[in-house]
Amino acid sequence: MVTGSLPNSRTESDGSAVVRVLSYNIRSMRDDTGALARVIAACAPDLVLVQEAPRFFRWRKKLARLAAASDLVILSGGGTAAGPALLCSLRATVERTEDVLLPLTPGLHRRGFSTAVVRFGGARVGVLSCHLSLQKDERYAQGGMLLDRLAALGAPHAIAGGDLNERPGGRTFKLLATALQDAWATKPWGGEHTSTPADPRQRIDAILATPGIEVLGCGVPVDLPGVSEDDLRAATDHLPVLAALRIPANERP
Repeated sequence: MVTGSLPNSRTESDGSAVVRVLSYNIRSMRDDTGALARVIAACAPDLVLVQEAPRFFRWRKKLARLAAASDLVILSGGGTAAGPALLCSLRATVERTEDVLLPLTPGLHRRGFSTAVVRFGGARVGVLSCHLSLQKDERYAQGGMLLDRLAALGAPHAIAGGDLNERPGGRTFKLLATALQDAWATKPWGGEHTSTPADPRQRIDAILATPGIEVLGCGVPVDLPGVSEDDLRAATDHLPVLAALRIPANERP
């Protein structure tokens, strides 16, 4: 575990922005939703990249309740993206959103991406939440689709994150980490392993960023004030990944 403080959100005088980004598999909110909301709120994120958001009966209401309890709003995704979703703080100015369904392989779960382009101060950034396949060949194909989709957002900088269902040594993780910065490997902070909360032994969740973004720290927020071990264990079956990123300005705020 790497100790030290993680920078808070702020907008710099040149228009660049320090943003906190959280990636979290919430297992359809089937666990302790109070603990889940407390963890998210304590991380003080500007963006939350959700996986396994509720997808079925009254899924919008469930996701809206979680966002409100975490002092956030829904940006995109949920049932319309087959699980991935985006939440954001009111600090974000939303340019556009799009939910993307990926090709369905017979016998496997439908997968999708939740995407958006947002601005913080003078920084404009594309965002994508994903939950990749358990099947290795489909997962690798989805990794390529992820990179294509990020490029298609047309933003000068981009952030992707989610449950990759693969460790860093896997070929899909390597594909993504070759084109993008693996935030944990670039600037480790907090804990490394994300699965499972009771006995974390593997890193299968990640936040990735295009090369122009500066990673100020990234990891599991195990010692963050307000985040308790009991809540992390009760909230869901994954540990969250929190990153502080500095996004350069491409325009004056």
